Formats: sequence, structure tokens, C-alpha cells
Amino acid sequence: MSTTVVNTGTEGKTWGGGTKPLHASYGKMMMWFFIVSDALTFSGFLAAYGFSRFKFIDSWPIADEVFTHVPFLHGQEHPMIYVAFMTFILIMSSVTMVLAVDAGHHLKKSKVTIYMLLTIIGGLIFVGSQAWEWSTFIKGSYGAVQTKGGNILQFVDTNGERVALKDFVVATPVENVMHEDVNGLVSEAQGTTPTYTIENVIHGLESHDNILVRTQALNEHGHPTVLSREESLNKLKSQATQVVEGANLHHNEYGSPLFADFFFFITGFHGFHVFSGVVINIIIFFNVILGTYEKRKSYEMVEKVGLYWHFVDLVWVFVFTFFYLV
Repeated sequence: MSTTVVNTGTEGKTWGGGTKPLHASYGKMMMWFFIVSDALTFSGFLAAYGFSRFKFIDSWPIADEVFTHVPFLHGQEHPMIYVAFMTFILIMSSVTMVLAVDAGHHLKKSKVTIYMLLTIIGGLIFVGSQAWEWSTFIKGSYGAVQTKGGNILQFVDTNGERVALKDFVVATPVENVMHEDVNGLVSEAQGTTPTYTIENVIHGLESHDNILVRTQALNEHGHPTVLSREESLNKLKSQATQVVEGANLHHNEYGSPLFADFFFFITGFHGFHVFSGVVINIIIFFNVILGTYEKRKSYEMVEKVGLYWHFVDLVWVFVFTFFYLV
């Protein structure tokens, strides 16, 4: 009786998948595991954002009225234009990464170098643009007033166009608070003090008949409700508690503070991923220049970092859709 031995090429291994399951190396498999786990994390964040928005659907800020700025075009509103530009840059950087990976498969060092450089430039432009967008969001454009219930009152003219506080409110000079300590008289900084007081805003509204108050509540047309002249004055005098300029983790002149919380957290988390990807790409770029992968006769490392970069781009498509389009 004879015994037939089948050589599967898996001597010394307990799993029949061999050293390259699904024809993927260990490094690529681990990158895929990381991508899947990170995708679940982003999914949880975006799901939380979706539930919160649904809960406060009647008072959620309208993206077209929040993200209207473009660098070097001060005073002009171009809704979503700059965000669309950022998205285009990031998608194009994904295209150049595909070209870099393809050039690596053909062992074309010069082309890999060029396409990796273009990918890095695209990533840097995106990160810089996001930093500028954050700065603009934090600084604010118009200013608003917060009520006792935490709602936001904005100001518009009779045509429904937004009006900035500086256009109708005159600030009262605020004196520095002085206190005495063991070393003598010290001036206390007023860096967190708003530019205007509630009294300034009320006086400004009374002095301008063409200014009205707009609440967060959306009407049947999906637009914020604009109060009459009398209702505007009564609302401001009876419920206003403080002036809000810009957005942070506590206040948001555009509407619900929860919107700003999610915006900073999710776009910041994604921005950190893009920045990390840029750093990794720079390291790989210099290894390409030094000929590290040329000597190995394999540019798999470029392919692995490419998987990460495509994932970052794909996540931004969902973030862009949730925050800016829906």
C-alpha cells in the first residue's frame, strides 16, 4: 500500500493560506486591517453627527451660509466654492498616487519621484486650506447674540441678507479692570471680552429701522425665521444674554454649538490623518530618491502608503457630503 504526499508549499505552517493570503504580503494585509478599523471609527463619528443633526434638524446651521469664504476675496460670498476646491485637490492627489504606484510596478524611479512629489504638494495644499478654514470659522463673519436658552439670534436686513454687528453696532469703550496685589496695581487683560455688549446691540437695533432679528428655527421653506421689527426688539431685550463672535467648543454664531463641536472634532481628526499621510509620503519620497526600493526591485512600500492615502481621500468624500452637502 503506497502513500501519496501532496506538497502544498506550507511546510511548518498551521494555516493553508501560506505566507501571502489572497496574494497580499504581510505588510499590505496589516494596512488593510488598519484601514478597516479606522473606517469603523469614522463611521461611528459620522453616525453620531447624523443622529445629532436629525435631533436638532429645526435649528441646524445651513452649510451654504457658513462656508462662504474664499482667500483673498474679502467681503464676497461664494458658498462651497473653496471647500469644492479643497476636495478637488485631494482627489487629484489620489490620482497622482495611483500613477506613482503604477510607475513603481514598472520600476520607473523618475516617474515615481514626480508623482509622489505632486501627491505631497496636494496634501500640503489641503492641510493648509483646512487650517485657513478653521481660522475663518473660529473668527466668525457676522457675530450674533445668544439667548437664555442657548439659541442664537442673527441679524438681517429687510431683504433677508445677513448683516454683521459691526455694520450697525457701535462698541462702548471697555476699561481694563484694575486690581491690587502684593506687588502693586495690575491691569487685568480683557482678551476674552466680546467686542460689543448686549446694550450696544440693542441700541444699534433701535437706531436702524432696516435691521431685523433672525432665529435658528427653520420655517416651512427650510430657512431661518425672520421676526418683525417689534418682535425683533422684544426678543433681543427679553432673552439676549451675551454677544457671540465666531465659533468654538462653547459658542457658535452660526447656530447650534453641537455643530461646531462635531466640525472641529471630525474635520480635525481627518486633517490629522492627512497630515500623517503627508509625513509618511515625504519619508517614502526620500527613500525613492535614495534608490532604496530600486535596489529591492520592489516599490511595494509606495503601494502600501497609497492604500492609506486613498482611504483618507475616500473618508473626506463622506465628511464633505455630511457636513457641506446634506
